[in-house]
Formats: sequence, structure tokens, C-alpha cells
Amino acid sequence: MGKHVIFGAGPVGSALARTLLDRGESVRVVTRSGSAVEGAEAVVADASDADRVLAVTVGAEAIYNCVNPPYHRWATDWPPVADALLRAAERHGAVLATTGNLYGYGEVSAPMTEATPLAATGNKGRVRAAMWADALAAHEAERVRAFEVRGSDYLGGNSLVGMVAPALAKGRTAWVPAPLDVKHTWTDVRDVAALLATGAQDERAWGRAWHVPSAEPLTLRELTTVVAEQLGARPAVREIPWSVAWVAGVFVPFLRELRETLHQFTRPFILDSTAAQQTFGLVPHPVADSVAFDLARQGLAPTADPATQR
Repeated sequence: MGKHVIFGAGPVGSALARTLLDRGESVRVVTRSGSAVEGAEAVVADASDADRVLAVTVGAEAIYNCVNPPYHRWATDWPPVADALLRAAERHGAVLATTGNLYGYGEVSAPMTEATPLAATGNKGRVRAAMWADALAAHEAERVRAFEVRGSDYLGGNSLVGMVAPALAKGRTAWVPAPLDVKHTWTDVRDVAALLATGAQDERAWGRAWHVPSAEPLTLRELTTVVAEQLGARPAVREIPWSVAWVAGVFVPFLRELRETLHQFTRPFILDSTAAQQTFGLVPHPVADSVAFDLARQGLAPTADPATQR
């Protein structure tokens, strides 16, 4: 069994650990708190501490970057983490698999493919684009084997479902800070995990970015309807006026950071994941399954056995 070292135990890191464990792999999960995933070795370390990162990745065949600093700290927290993990992969000869996102593309006017230019003008988008540029340069210099996977907004943890479901479950109206009728791609964290785990052991994945297999896009209203149906609730949802969210951002860092990514919800934001699906034979979870999984994580609805959700 190979050693797979995952940094971060959030929704993606946890899903990845379970995916690798199900494949019979030896898994180490590294977090600042020592968070555990059943069956994996838990290790305490700060991913920005380069010496500590080197120590906890000795013998690794693959290193996975599933870290996610707070939005308002990306500019300060991401560079040392990305650099430490890149150096560790280079030193140990491990594959570096990074969980990316779509921020680096900036504002788009067509479905995004892996060939879409990284043209972000916002701070967070530039940070993510620079991280990938550094990893790609190291790969092209044959210092490391690296790839990145990019998904859209997640289902399965830290998602919009978590924003609307509690209100719907209580028979109340859910409020969201975005237009309700614009098509948007949603990505299941388990599909992120599947692509990371597959790509780490398939040399066809290395040296480029891949879009995570994702289901057909839905508007916020349509997604809320799926949530309501599974809760047996009324699909009542309304948009928070952006002027209100903008003012609230003065006091709430998370809302303030959303200003940079507002374009992702005011116009169609659609991910084309054809390349990964055709290359690796991966199929995304249907949105209904993703919502059921998300609700189950919140303790609001049961989920099916993961082995039967394909």
C-alpha cells in the first residue's frame, strides 16, 4: 500500500480520505487540530511550516493539498502553504495533487474549460492562479509531478444547501445573497475526491489542470426546490438585495470577500468537465444524490450507502 498524505480535513479532505481508504490505501491526514478521519492516521502540523511539512511527508507517494484558509486570509495564508507542499513533493518525489477552484478564471462569458485563460483581476483569483503557475513551472522543469483539479461551488459541505436547508426544514423562507434564476454548476465533494485519487495514480493527469466531473447546472431556485423536495418542505427562497449584503460586508469578512466573486452568480457560471469524464471514465453524482449527501452531513436527512450512490 502506498502512503497518501492529505493536508486538510474539511469536506474535500475528508471525502478524499474515505475514497482512498475504500481503495485499500494507507492514508495520513494532516491538520492543525489533529482532526481524525476513521481509518486514517491523524497528524498535527501547520501546513505553512515547511520543515514540519517535510517531516510528516517522508515516504509519501502522493501529497494532497486540501487546505482552505479563511477567505479574507488567502493572500497571506496561501503562499507559504503552497510553497511548503510543493517543496515537500519535490524533495520526496511525491505527486502533488492540488484542490483548486474557478476563481483564477475571473469573469467569464461562456462555459469554462481547462483552456479558459486564468485572467482573474481579483485578489483571490490571482492568488490561486499564481499557485498553479508555480506548480506547473516546477512540473515542466521536471522537479515534481503535479496536477490540479477545479470544481465549482460544493455540495456536500460548506455549501449553499447548508444556507437554505435549516430555514426550509423549519417551514421558513430561505434567503440567499445572489440572483435566483441564473444557471450555475455545482460540484459534489466526493467527485472532487474521486478525481484527486484517480489523478494521483495516473500519469495522464500530471502537468495540467482538470475540471471535476459535475452534474448539469441548476439555478439557485432549482437547487432550492431539490432541497425542499427532500425535506418535504415548501421551496420558499428569496434573494437578499446586494445592497444589504454589501453593507453587511463592512462588518462580516466572509460577506466582504464575496464582493470579488459576485459575477459567478449574476451571470451563467458553467463548468465543462468533459475532459476528465472522457479521460478517466468518471461520472458525476446526480444533483439529487449530492443534496441528500449534503443534508445527511447536516443531520437533516438520511443518505444512502455511498457504495450505491453511483
